[in-house]
Amino acid sequence: MAESKTAAAAPPESADAYAIVEASGTQLWVQPNRYYDVDRLQADVDSTVTLDSVLLVKDASGTNLGKPYVKDATVQLKVMAHRRGPKLIVYKMRPKKKTRRKNGHRQELTRVMVESITVGGKAIG
Repeated sequence: MAESKTAAAAPPESADAYAIVEASGTQLWVQPNRYYDVDRLQADVDSTVTLDSVLLVKDASGTNLGKPYVKDATVQLKVMAHRRGPKLIVYKMRPKKKTRRKNGHRQELTRVMVESITVGGKAIG
């Protein structure tokens, strides 16, 4: 009776699978069938991008930690759109000097959908 309660409370395997990848100079925690905004990628909309720099992969069978990268691990990304981030105001002022400078900045972003995470030719998600 107690076994049925613990089995029902366990999350599905696909929701538990994730990977940590290095993209655009930053590390991202990615899960299959979710979208993420990364720094601008040189790829067309609706094209597929493959990331080979996978640092960690977690699935139902366990965790693979790379040194520094996991061998034969790839993440397939589909480019959804090219966007711009929110506007940030950069304001610099030197007190008592009548020096003020106001600039705005919007980061160039690419929205990508994670299609699959593959380790050794086998898709985990």
